[in-house]
This record gives sequence, structure tokens and C-alpha cells, in this order.
Amino acid sequence: MSPTQAPVRAVDHSAPDLHVFEHHWQDEADAAYLYRLLSAAEPDAKKSDLYRRLAEVEDRHVQIWAKLLREHGREPGAFRPSARTRLLAGLGRVFGPGFLLPMLLAEEGREVKGYLDMHRRTARGAPGATESLTLARESAEHASTLNKISGKSGEPWHRTESGGFLRNVVYGFNDGLTANFGLVAGVIGASSQTAHHTVIVAGVAGLIADALSMGSSGYLAAKSEQEVYANEIAMERDEIALMPEVERDELALIYEAKGMAAEPAYALATEVMADPERMLEEQVQEELGIGEPHMSPMREAWVTGTATAIGAFIPVFPFLIWSGMTAVVVAFIIAMASHWIVGAARSVFTGRSVFRSGIDMFVIGLGVAIAGYFVGEWVARLIA
Repeated sequence: MSPTQAPVRAVDHSAPDLHVFEHHWQDEADAAYLYRLLSAAEPDAKKSDLYRRLAEVEDRHVQIWAKLLREHGREPGAFRPSARTRLLAGLGRVFGPGFLLPMLLAEEGREVKGYLDMHRRTARGAPGATESLTLARESAEHASTLNKISGKSGEPWHRTESGGFLRNVVYGFNDGLTANFGLVAGVIGASSQTAHHTVIVAGVAGLIADALSMGSSGYLAAKSEQEVYANEIAMERDEIALMPEVERDELALIYEAKGMAAEPAYALATEVMADPERMLEEQVQEELGIGEPHMSPMREAWVTGTATAIGAFIPVFPFLIWSGMTAVVVAFIIAMASHWIVGAARSVFTGRSVFRSGIDMFVIGLGVAIAGYFVGEWVARLIA
């Protein structure tokens, strides 16, 4: 490559990102795999047939991405379920279709959001531009179908509750565990011999401080929820412009759920659709429910604070049972295992891979422990 060629490639915005294409290929293939598993496990013949047909549509999506990859010189290869998909499949076999259905519903919602984002970022006429909008519409139809089966309404690609209970538990637990583990490691590093009672006192004090800090943060976070709402309203505006037919049908279903007959509901939705601003107001009110309180700041504070306290207790409790190096080793092993397990479990709900979610928390916890230990040792030498 000549020196003059690199800048040309740097500004070539039309070049497709094949890693993105591969990601979507894998996601669609995983979805087809789970739909077939759901179809096989579903005792209701009609639902089973519906899941089978949804799997066939996902197969077509797989072929779309495979064709795009081949057109740009990359063979997608043989399908192998991702680690997260294998985890979901295993849980589905244990807990049945009722567990898999909301997971697939959330997955379809993520696909809609991902394809809409991809469509906005991709230049008109560039590879993937047309396909992403088509697949966003079809994924939206899938999500609507699954919503009906699960007895829910609205669009699952919107997250108006800002993460809700799960976010509070995961981040509160992780903060308490990581911060207090670092504190305990620092106290150990500051002592030439493990000062047993000092570790316990520092750990319990850290637990209380972390829980109060995270509880107050949760309280304040609940008050900033309108920022999330603003983002969802902007996204809803884009959806009305990009896929008006899906939005019209969704609004007609909402009207039907309120007691209107099918034809008048469809006619009213069509009338509302003629005015985009009126349509946006209707969808924001009827579908997103923005303007209604979704969670109490005090509930946020209590849940986050409690989760933080539980996480912070993990690296302390071995010192209540053992002493010396045994307590240190047990605390380290349990804390690191807890980081990994919580990170991996989070992948079921966030859509990330099991390995990446687990390793993120593991590496952060390990880094904090190492830093805490050596800082504690350095401070002890400095003031000695």
C-alpha cells in the first residue's frame, strides 16, 4: 500500500463494515435456532406452527446477510449457536416456552432498534441500507406478533423504564462488591501481617458507605428519567417517518384493546397518521406512557442500596469465619467468582455474549483489587 492510499480508505464512508454484517448474520441465525426450539417445546399446535414460520422468516434474514457478505468476499461459514444462545436454549429446556418467549421478544426489540440505527448511519444506496430498513420492519412485525402471544402491548424496542429493577440490582451489587473488595485489598496491603479486626471494621464501614452512596445515586437517577424519555420520543418520531404502516397498525391495535371495533380503530389510526405530530403525541401517550411515573425514587434508592450492601458484604464475610491467609484467599476466590457470575447472568437480559459480560466484571474487579492492594502497601510504607 502506498502512502497516498491510506487517507483515501479513511474517508471511504461507503465501504461496508463486514463485522456488522457478520454480527447481524449471527443474530438472525441464533433467532431461527431459538424459534425452532420454541416450536418444538410449545404444546399448543397453533403457536408451535407460528414459531416454525417465524424461524423460516429468520432463515431468509440469514440468507440476506450471507449474500451481502459473499458479495464482499467473505464466506459466513457454518452456523454455530453463540454462547448466550446456548445458555438461553438450556434455560428454555429447563423452564419451558414461557421462559424463552420474553427473551425472544426482547431480542426482536433489539433487532428493530439495531436495524433502525444502522439505517440512519448508512448512506443511501450503500450496502445494507435497504436491507436494514426492510429487516427493521419485519422484525417489528415479529415483535408485535410475539407481544400478542404474551398478552403485552406497545413496542419492546423502547426502554422507557431506564433499565428498571435489573439495572439497579446489577449495578448496585457490582459497585458494592468491587468497591469494598478494593477497600479490603487496600487494608490487607497496608498491613505487614493481616490485621483481622481492621479488615472487618473497614469492610463494614465501606459496606455502609457504599450502600448509602448508591442508594442516594439511585434516588437522583430516577429524577433524571426524562432524558431517557426524550430519546424514546425522538426514536418514535423516526419510526413514524421510516415505517408508518407498522406504527399505524400498532396504534389501531391499541385502540382495539380499548374497546373499539377493528374497522373504526383502523380508520381512526389512519386519520391520526395523516398528521405526523398528532401521531407522535398519540404514540407517546398511548404506547410509551410517557408522563406517568414508572418508578418511585425511594424504591430506586432502597433496591440499589440493598443490592450494594449485599455485594459489599461478600468480600467481608470470609473474615468473620476464617482468619489469616485462609480468609484472604477465600475472600478473593468468592469475590472473583461473584463478579464473573453476575456479569455472565446479565447477558441474558442485555443481549451481550456470556463471555464478554462475565469477563468485563471479572477484569474490573481484579484490577480494583490489585490497585487497592498496592496503593495500601505504598501508603503504609509512606507513613511508616
